[in-house]
Amino acid sequence: MTLAVRIRHSFGDFMLDVDFEAPPGLTVLFGRSGSGKTTVINAVAGLLRPDEGRIAVDGQTLLDSAGRVDLPPHRRGLGYVFQEARLFPHMSVRQNLKFSRWFRKGTRADFGQVVEMLGIGDLLDRRPGALSGGERQRVAIGRALLGDPGILLADEPLAALDDARKAEILPYFERLRDEAAVPILYVSHSAAEVARLATTVVALENGRVAGQGPAADVLGDPMLTPLGARAMGAVLSARVVAHHDDGLSELDAGGVPLFVPRVVQSAGQTIRLRIAAQEVMLSRARPEGVSALNILPGTIEQVRPGEGPGAIVSLATPAGRILARITQRSAKTLGLAEGMHCHAIIKSVAIAPQDIGGQD
Repeated sequence: MTLAVRIRHSFGDFMLDVDFEAPPGLTVLFGRSGSGKTTVINAVAGLLRPDEGRIAVDGQTLLDSAGRVDLPPHRRGLGYVFQEARLFPHMSVRQNLKFSRWFRKGTRADFGQVVEMLGIGDLLDRRPGALSGGERQRVAIGRALLGDPGILLADEPLAALDDARKAEILPYFERLRDEAAVPILYVSHSAAEVARLATTVVALENGRVAGQGPAADVLGDPMLTPLGARAMGAVLSARVVAHHDDGLSELDAGGVPLFVPRVVQSAGQTIRLRIAAQEVMLSRARPEGVSALNILPGTIEQVRPGEGPGAIVSLATPAGRILARITQRSAKTLGLAEGMHCHAIIKSVAIAPQDIGGQD
């Protein structure tokens, strides 16, 4: 099932003009605050009528300004998860979940399957006031799914949660991505969330689509900076080889060993991980006698100076593309240039748990 979006809308000095397709899986609208992400998702939901455009899900037209088609929100067959759960406080979790089934008759969604997928079986008789933020969001997701939506919309659903609650709920979004038959359009300005969750990324800058494609391609593109240089980083796929007694897990990334803080996945499973560009050092020769455990050989693809003192270096390695954020002075001192052999140096502890997730 594919979502096709083409809309134009003016907010005074700001013009939103986007055209993209979201294929099956989890598509992230990614960019800075004010880039147009929430406007797009609200237009898809029918909460905002754009000046002109067309929106269709798997061939069903939701909006066509030229053809004067504009289905109201309740007829679009969509589920929406907001930043805050918006549960009914006087109802139990069970009643909140069943509300969407009452609201949309004939739903085929399996109550037990949704409850099991989201791990909320032991919460059914409690009220929202007795739940943590992460638990409330899981219930909100369940309520949206039980409405049997044609597509699930999520507008920065983790933004109101602290790091511990985000870590709690991210695996459930991974499971939704992998197991639910519902395509997901997800708004975020967190590079870590995008790296873990996205099947497809649509990067927005100043109301325009700056780039679109798999997470590894978009986040690893040195020419795309939807959140600025500090948020840049590479997304790699790797296979879990072993868990060691010192708290590290050993990965195989294209034949190169990587050591990261212990992961929950079992040996043999494939995961994806994000390596922030600012956590990567470069060396012309293979370094000896350093504390960093991860050293990846590669070839420089591009050295791109920034507007300030920094530069982004793109390095092709057996594990995939690695980005390094260094100073222009360092690049000049090392004589870095396209086609030069180089080594990326990455500390194991620089790869945070929130940057590691299951593979889709």
